Amino acid sequence: MSRIARLLSLALLVSSLGATALAAPPKSDLPDNSNLDGNLFYEILIGEMLARSDDPASAYANILDAARRANSERLYERAVEIAYGARNGDWALEAAQSWARAFPSSREANRLHLQILLGLNRVADTQEPLKRELASLSSSEKVVAIGLLPRYFARVTDKKQAIAVVEKVLAPELNQHATGAAAWAAIGTLRLQAEDVDGAMEAMRRGVALDAESDAPILLAIALIDAKTPAAEAAVNHYLASGKPSADARMAYARHLINAQRYPDAYVQMRRLTEEQSRYPEAWLMRGSLELQDGRLALAEDSLKHYVSLATPDADTGAEAETGRGLVQAYILLAQVAEQGQRFDEALAYLDKINSPADALRVERRRASILVRQGHLDQGRAAIRGVPELQSSDGLAKINAEVQLLRDTRHYADAYELLRDAVPRYPDDIDLLYDLAMMAERLGKNDEMEQLLRKVMEIKPDYHHAYNALGYSLAERNIRLNEARQLIQQALTYAPDDPFIVDSLGWVEFRAGNSAEALRLLQGAFQSRPDAEIAAHLGEVLWTMGRHDQAGAIWKEGEQLNPQNETLRDTMRRLRGKP
Repeated sequence: MSRIARLLSLALLVSSLGATALAAPPKSDLPDNSNLDGNLFYEILIGEMLARSDDPASAYANILDAARRANSERLYERAVEIAYGARNGDWALEAAQSWARAFPSSREANRLHLQILLGLNRVADTQEPLKRELASLSSSEKVVAIGLLPRYFARVTDKKQAIAVVEKVLAPELNQHATGAAAWAAIGTLRLQAEDVDGAMEAMRRGVALDAESDAPILLAIALIDAKTPAAEAAVNHYLASGKPSADARMAYARHLINAQRYPDAYVQMRRLTEEQSRYPEAWLMRGSLELQDGRLALAEDSLKHYVSLATPDADTGAEAETGRGLVQAYILLAQVAEQGQRFDEALAYLDKINSPADALRVERRRASILVRQGHLDQGRAAIRGVPELQSSDGLAKINAEVQLLRDTRHYADAYELLRDAVPRYPDDIDLLYDLAMMAERLGKNDEMEQLLRKVMEIKPDYHHAYNALGYSLAERNIRLNEARQLIQQALTYAPDDPFIVDSLGWVEFRAGNSAEALRLLQGAFQSRPDAEIAAHLGEVLWTMGRHDQAGAIWKEGEQLNPQNETLRDTMRRLRGKP
């Protein structure tokens, strides 16, 4: 190409770059006395051309040199972008360091420098960027930044070094009333990440002692409850009972209680929060969810409607506006309340309010459930099948949703046919093969079930569900009990102490006539995971041992957990004739 032609091409490229992120830096990026001469502009232009070709090293070198000569933050940032695109951490670090040196007051350059150091796992080098970051902040801003520090260091490999760095950086803050509680909480969280529970407890106590009204140490205490530290929960309850606890702390504690299946305690917290801060939307949503779970439909409906009134945008955003996550959850729960009250049209109307492509399958599963209760199984299946497939996994998710619908409505033969057609289309999906085996068992196809489960074991030897399912099936049919025991024990090697597998082992021992061992295993399983099916087995063992009152009490607990459980209902009907 001639020199004139090359210049013409460059001129056209210059005009095309004007509106893009790759454009020459705006004048505001350059110092007042800078001179963006032809050579410098040409260097930038060549750098961008190289960035679009297969020579990122030259592109990076050109742009970084131009950034230094032009003293341009935008060009330093562009050099970092090129380094990221080339996946070269050393280049990115060099550009960020150069940017931070050239513009020492630039928080953006300092933050990027810090992020790159953390990404490269160069923990020791983060001390100075951290100090600079905190030095530029007001006390209130500093509290927020300190609270984020544990997230910054969550993925570093040397946790002890991370603690040492952060403790040095936060040393000036540890005795300050405004920032000390947050600083101790950050240090405690890092210690907890490093599995130093005692050190984390010490940090929590020191934070509380410095500022009893701060929720930062209390959020740490909530995390420490899971580490089997009773004193942590005592500190949480003391904080919540005194003064004006923050809504965030009460919500965090309630989430912990829900994860621990302590639903009544979680409900108490939500009642108090809605009384303390009646316009806190998330509390009403969680309260309504707990009320629905407890079968208190009228209260649940009131709470959920209260949430909707608080969370619905005041401005009319139009019919096409996407529904927020909380509102999606509220409308689905309200639909469930209406469905349980036999108000099917109202339930469907709630679902119609939701416009969220990400939740389309979830919504249509609920719609399908309602349609089935109206006697429209085919329409329910069509609702699930009509969900658009936005990503590759959506097709399989729709199959699983339809199978669950058929399973819940006891259309086992239809579910079996759907799964049998789906397995060849998804040959690598072990869960699908396992579900087909379980559906074959439902239809009395025990030989096929065993063949499928053994195929699962062959493909994925550590798939403990397959061993447990086959062992339990043999025990349930009271055949090959030694083999059943071996299969279930094998499952336990892959999933030690799983309460459902322990339940299966207890059932084997019961079938084998070892009632005392069966009772021990089943009591342990039920204590670990209260479940209606485990209650059915435990109650039957107690019943056959002549302990009828205890059996009845366990079955009652099981009914409260899941009154529709088939195993529990069949067991009670068979042993004491309860309809």
